[in-house]
Amino acid sequence: MAKRASIARRTIATPVILCVILLGLALLALWTGSKPFNQTIIEIFLRVILVVGLYIFVGNSGVISFGHIGFTCLGAYAAAWLTIPPMMKGISMPGLPDWLMQTQLPYWAAAGLAALFAAVFAAIFGRILMRLSGIAASIATFAMLAMIITIYSNWESVTAATSSVIGIPIVRTIWPYLIGAVLTVFVAWGHAISRSGLALRAARDEPTAAAASGVDIACERLIAFTLSGGVMGLGGALFAHSIGVVTPDTFYLGLTFTTLSMLVVGGMGSLSGAVLGVVILSSLIQVLRWLEKGVQIGDSTLAIPNGLQEIALGVVMILILVFRPAGIMGNSELHWPLARAEEPGHGDT
Repeated sequence: MAKRASIARRTIATPVILCVILLGLALLALWTGSKPFNQTIIEIFLRVILVVGLYIFVGNSGVISFGHIGFTCLGAYAAAWLTIPPMMKGISMPGLPDWLMQTQLPYWAAAGLAALFAAVFAAIFGRILMRLSGIAASIATFAMLAMIITIYSNWESVTAATSSVIGIPIVRTIWPYLIGAVLTVFVAWGHAISRSGLALRAARDEPTAAAASGVDIACERLIAFTLSGGVMGLGGALFAHSIGVVTPDTFYLGLTFTTLSMLVVGGMGSLSGAVLGVVILSSLIQVLRWLEKGVQIGDSTLAIPNGLQEIALGVVMILILVFRPAGIMGNSELHWPLARAEEPGHGDT
């Protein structure tokens, strides 16, 4: 207990600095007063939630998951079920249970329940998947994602199948998304310095020694998987409220690739890398969006072909993996200037 308290004191700078960066982005959006820029910052906060949520499991366990966006889908649809007016639910999703059909909660309550809903399903899936390791576990998580998307794409009476679910209350103010991102950062940090987080990273780095020391690797992975699934569910709920409409295809390969790209670019073993990877690649994506729409330069318009975002992300990932395989931050964390604190999990297992 005393050791973990010492780790907390020495590493608290990391979440504080990251949250200051996020707050700075929010204040910048308010200062500009631009609605498109405000939406861009909201998208950054949503990506922070998703990427940091993925980091909680992938960064600590070392197991690549291709299926976490499935929990985002679960969270988004849970938010839709809980916040859409009953009359609209009766039209688009007539198969919902009567108690759910008549329920209409405020977005913040629905987001919390959506996170819990996703966490429960993560625990159920994790009981099976977390006994696997390496490529087998990664393929199994992708199979889980495919199963979730297939069910939601065909369960017409409950999810409207491939039709867009509309009527979700849209939340334009930036603060709920900032609060969600800040909460996610502190949850990830808290798990990292916890006994479970330390044990999981020990199993990641030296699985044989960790098992010999009494670490239940499958159990520690399940804890991280469940917590990570809950965070992804929260991100899905807020994602639904940011645009007011959801479809299963939104939560498939495109979002999976983007989320993993940001984590890899920033550094899979670093909370700071997860956040900075989002900020850096989101900035790149926004620039490419502007160029796709066309930028007026004198009498001519500079524009690039549509769909170049995915190509650019792929090129960035390749360059990062070639020249800096551990990502921009590697396994290091941001800390106070001139401070020399150890990051959690590096020498504290």
